[in-house]
Amino acid sequence: MCLSIVRYVLCGSVFYRRGDTITRYSLPFITMKLKAKPETLTEHLALAFNLAPLPLVDTQISFNAARAIMAAAETGIFEALGKTQKTTEAIATACNTHPDATRHLLNCLTGMGYVQWRNNGYSLKKKYYKWLLTEYPSNVISKLRFQLIEWNWMAKLETYIRTGVPLNFHEHLSAEEWTLYQQGMRDLSVNAAEELSKKLPVPKNALQMLDIGGSHGLYSVELCKKYPLLKSTILELPGAIDPASAIAAKNGLAERVQYQPGNALTDDLGERQYDLVMMNNLAHHFSAEENMHLAKKVFRSLTPGGLFIIGEFTRMEKPGAGGVVAATSGLYFAFTSLSGTWRVTDMQNWMQEAGFRLKKEITLITLPGFKAIVGVKESNK
Repeated sequence: MCLSIVRYVLCGSVFYRRGDTITRYSLPFITMKLKAKPETLTEHLALAFNLAPLPLVDTQISFNAARAIMAAAETGIFEALGKTQKTTEAIATACNTHPDATRHLLNCLTGMGYVQWRNNGYSLKKKYYKWLLTEYPSNVISKLRFQLIEWNWMAKLETYIRTGVPLNFHEHLSAEEWTLYQQGMRDLSVNAAEELSKKLPVPKNALQMLDIGGSHGLYSVELCKKYPLLKSTILELPGAIDPASAIAAKNGLAERVQYQPGNALTDDLGERQYDLVMMNNLAHHFSAEENMHLAKKVFRSLTPGGLFIIGEFTRMEKPGAGGVVAATSGLYFAFTSLSGTWRVTDMQNWMQEAGFRLKKEITLITLPGFKAIVGVKESNK
C-alpha cells in the first residue's frame, strides 16, 4: 500500500478579494497536521477500518520522503530542473550524479507531488519555484541542506530520552557547520522577518536597536528598511559572526546593521541605551532563570517607551494542542539545546516580573507555530 503525506495548515488570517477591496479575517489559532491521504479505494478501506499500519506510514514513508527532498537539494536536482522540462540524462549531467540513481530520485519526487513527468521528461511544479529555486529570496535550499546535519543529530534522540542530556549543538559546530546553520536560519526567517517588521508597533522615532542572537540579521534589516533612522547592533557569539555578517552584508545595510561579539547572559547591556531590543529563537536555549535574568537586563537597557520582543516557536498550555509543529518543535529544541519551547504565559511572566507592560502577542502567517511576545517599558520607568 502506498500512502502519501499531505499537510494541512490553518494560518492566522484568511484574505478575501472582491474587486479592488481585500478583506482580512483573523483566525484564533495556527495549527498544522500531518495526515495520511489514501489514493485508491483499497487504501480508503484500509484507513477506514484501521487495517493499514499507520506507525509505518508515519516513519518509513515519512523519513524516505524527507530524505529524498534533502538529497535533491544537496545534489542540486531542483536547481537543475529549474523552470523547464528535462530528461534524466540532462539532469544527471548537470548535477554530476548517476543517471539510474537520479531517475529513481526523480520518480520518488514525482510520486510525492514535487515533480511532474510527461513525454519522457521531468519538470518542477510551479508551486515549488519560490521554495526550491535559488533565484527566489524565499527559497529554503540552505535549510534543506542543513537538515542533513540535523538528520544525524536526530539519530541520537534515544540517548537523550534515556539520559536527559541534550546535545547543546552550539558548543560543537565546526566552521563549515556554522555557515550552513546561519544560511539555514536565513531561509527559515526570510518571510517571517518581513511580516514581523510590518506588525511590530515600533515608535517611528526609534534610533537604536539591539538584536540579541540576531544571526543572519534579517529581522534587523527589515526593521531598518522600514524605519530610516533606526540602527541595529547584533549581539552574537564570536564563532557565529563571520558567516552571519556575510549574509547580512548582501542586504546593503552594513552601515546600519553591525555585529558585536558577546554573550547576552554575561555581558553588560547598558542602561537606557536602546529603543528596541529583539530576541528571536533564543529563549529555548536558556533556562527559565536565565530568561528572567535577561529580561531584567533588557528592561534596564531600554529607553522609556522602548519595546522588548521575544520571538519563539511556542508550547501550548495543553499537550497536543497546536498540532505537529508545536509538538515536534518542543521535543527538537529540548533535545538539541536545553529547555525546549516555552508557553506564551511563561514569556509574558518574565516580562511582567521585569517591569514590562504587555502588548498583544503577534502571530505570524509565514511561520506557523511562531509568536512574538511584546512588552513595553512605561515612559515613567
